[in-house]
Amino acid sequence: MLYGREDEQSVVAGLLDAAREGRSGVLLLRGEPGIGKTALLDHAVGRAGEAFRVIRAAGVEYEAELPFAGLSLLLAPGLDRLHTLPGPQRRALEAAFGLAEESAPVDRLLVGLATLGMLAELATEQPLLCVLDDAQWLDDASLDALLLAARRLQAEGVALLFAARTGGGAPELPTTGFPELRLTGLPEPDAARLLDHRAGPGLPAAVRERLLVEAAGNPLALTELPIATGTQANTPGSPPPAPGGLPLTSRLLIAFHGQVTGLPPATQTLLLVAAAEETGELDVVLPAAAALGVPAEHLGPAEESGLASVTPDRRIAFRHPLLRAAILQRAPHHQRLAIHQAIAGALPDGDRRTWHRAHAATAPDAALADALERTAVRAEARGAHGGAAAAYERAARLTPDHDAATRRLVLAAEAATEEGKLAQAETLADEAGARTDNPLAHALLDQVRATAHFWRGSYPTAYRLLLDAAGTAIEAPHAARMLFQAFHTAWYAGEEPVIAVLDRLAALPLADDDPLAPLARHLPAAVLPALGRPAPQPPVARDTAAAARKAGAETPVDLVQLCGATLILGRDDETAELAGELVAEARAKGTVGVMPTLQFFLAEAELFHGRHRDAEVTATEALALARDTGQHQWTSQLTALLAYLAALDGDTDRCTRLTAESLATTGPQTAAPAAGRPWAHWALALLDLGHGRAGDAADRLHTLTTGPHRHHVSATRAVPDLVEAAVRYGTPERSAEPYERFARWSAAADRPWTEALRLRCQALLGPDELAESAYRAALDLHEGTHRPFEQARTALLYGEWLRRSRRRTDARPHLRAALETFERLAAHPWAARARTELTATGTPAPTTSPTGTPDSPLTPQELQIARLAARGLTNREIAAQLFLSPRTIAHHLYKAYPKLHITSRADLPTTL
Repeated sequence: MLYGREDEQSVVAGLLDAAREGRSGVLLLRGEPGIGKTALLDHAVGRAGEAFRVIRAAGVEYEAELPFAGLSLLLAPGLDRLHTLPGPQRRALEAAFGLAEESAPVDRLLVGLATLGMLAELATEQPLLCVLDDAQWLDDASLDALLLAARRLQAEGVALLFAARTGGGAPELPTTGFPELRLTGLPEPDAARLLDHRAGPGLPAAVRERLLVEAAGNPLALTELPIATGTQANTPGSPPPAPGGLPLTSRLLIAFHGQVTGLPPATQTLLLVAAAEETGELDVVLPAAAALGVPAEHLGPAEESGLASVTPDRRIAFRHPLLRAAILQRAPHHQRLAIHQAIAGALPDGDRRTWHRAHAATAPDAALADALERTAVRAEARGAHGGAAAAYERAARLTPDHDAATRRLVLAAEAATEEGKLAQAETLADEAGARTDNPLAHALLDQVRATAHFWRGSYPTAYRLLLDAAGTAIEAPHAARMLFQAFHTAWYAGEEPVIAVLDRLAALPLADDDPLAPLARHLPAAVLPALGRPAPQPPVARDTAAAARKAGAETPVDLVQLCGATLILGRDDETAELAGELVAEARAKGTVGVMPTLQFFLAEAELFHGRHRDAEVTATEALALARDTGQHQWTSQLTALLAYLAALDGDTDRCTRLTAESLATTGPQTAAPAAGRPWAHWALALLDLGHGRAGDAADRLHTLTTGPHRHHVSATRAVPDLVEAAVRYGTPERSAEPYERFARWSAAADRPWTEALRLRCQALLGPDELAESAYRAALDLHEGTHRPFEQARTALLYGEWLRRSRRRTDARPHLRAALETFERLAAHPWAARARTELTATGTPAPTTSPTGTPDSPLTPQELQIARLAARGLTNREIAAQLFLSPRTIAHHLYKAYPKLHITSRADLPTTL
């Protein structure tokens, strides 16, 4: 029975009820040690009963160094279903669990998607309750995989219930974004009831009052502290325990340890082995204890006292997680060393054995250090960079050779950077840097420091560190990778840093067979002309990609910046083609991490080609992936791009909400402006322009096109909007300098559509006697460029100019064509403006264009799924492509059918 937890039980009941109805959900319990988290988990398991399949695990402090230890324990009951997962996900999970060798590094994000698939499979016959206690002790790799899976759960009937400790010396579990329930002390009446139930009626009043005060409503304290008082508490006239100055958690640990010290010494030793052995497996604990002279029968007193029990799967389970902590913390250091040595002797060769040997080591040991480095390499191959950093660092401490120890510290710093542990990475980098004069080592350490500065928003510092590191006496391939990273950093630092990086990259002496050579030559050739610097004409992106593949580039990851470069130079058709291919490749390989970047470039290309609905579908999927994988930079940019699409539709509420979200998305470790800032300001400006607020639009666009991000794709493409807004507001001079830059960019891009936009700007800026020839030339160039929105805007502006020139008859066909296009694209403000202009010519405008099509009734995700289903893909095949579960796919299809007025997938229109 739980005292005083009616509200919490109601929340848990709601989570379970939703899972019974096929809706997945997550709940995180937080609270101090002993506050009742485990009891509430037990209550949830009991309430689930036989209607649910239940899987359960708990984090253990020593497991934090073992990649995927917690996840493998949790999913062990479902490993017989591995074969149901898509190939890349199955192989990733097998490699993560050590069930198979993986030749390529494991994508940790793919392990998270495989975890989603496993949870969904385990919920196919009945709802699934997944219970995880002491989540603060989970290894990072397991926690990341579970949180990613949790974020993508939708309609599987899975209830995820986590519990995490706060305070008491335990690490704080980061904010997850999921619903949380913070458990606090019981109200005094409930605390008194629990104490009376536990201690019985013989407890003296003074002792009872003292315990109620000191327990402060903590259920475990109310349960265990009466035991700690012993018979003294039940002896009439005995003095109450002295008020303790220790924190409650410390008193609980002492209370638990007091119960353990009452057991025979051999039993205490066996429990210490079980506490130090992270899995509690009898097949390991008992041989280790036997090696210390403790046979198995000494487990009996612990079971009789209720302090420990043996589970059906032959593991030793402690009555409470704090009991394990009490045993470990209060054991003498020399005894813990002996325990770890004994456990290592009972384990087969492998990472667990190596780590227990490391915990037992007291002096440098070259062989053990080598073994730890091999453990670190395996952890990195499984995507567990946090575990790798810990192994490299411990290996360095055990390495007798100075240079070898320094090398391992460098590797530890790099691995900590990959894990996002920036403070740890910088500390390791400083320590390693003080030990060596090796140029390559210092270059790599500067790369570590630069990454930390980048994620904190210190772009100029990060750029300078990388540029300096690439200029040291290191080989060209190392320098190339640093310069590619420097380009990314410089892009946010300003135009001049970008030019400096590209000049250095262009001069780099890379061999023709170097995988990065084609990219290193293409990037400067594509970007420098867009910034007003001469450079050779770059080859077609497809040819560069083919050359890079032939040289051994890692695809699609190494080709990402190629997509961005083609956009910078205005080669949107090449971006659409290459990004589409790379997205398909990433889906097939399960390369999840790079998907948001590729899809952002693809969505930009689709938008610029007037495929607004396709851009929305692409960006919506990418945004979900970016959020689920913690990619704040792309979350901000994709949210802003969707805000731009909302501005095209004239949806003020959605546009302003999305831009606010974009500008607020800066990540947990950065104080820099949001990455989506340029797109967000362009979106707000377009919204203003569409609704006739030319002055507001001009102000926003002038700041965007003349500020530090004027070289960004969005800022360059926004110049024609600035020209229109400034002219309409009567301040054309504000657009003069940005227009000159745009004209130079258009010449470098050498594309008909860029020249069409330049001519449109020229027509707006005057002189008026040259306007008509400029408009006509622009419309001629628009033909065949597949950019209907911009073509319609040019037609609208030309029609307006003709009407103002009293040439109403000439204006009507241009205004009518613009109206039809705007309605087809659902660009509502622009359609309204065209309709008004057409009416002003004396011809009533139709309320709906005869060639227009209504907006799709489906959400972007429903539309994407329906399109794939219409192509004949099964739910499982669609799920594999979209990194969702088959049941979620079925759920969205069933929602889509009524909206399309059909009853089955056979009726899905192929024109979706």
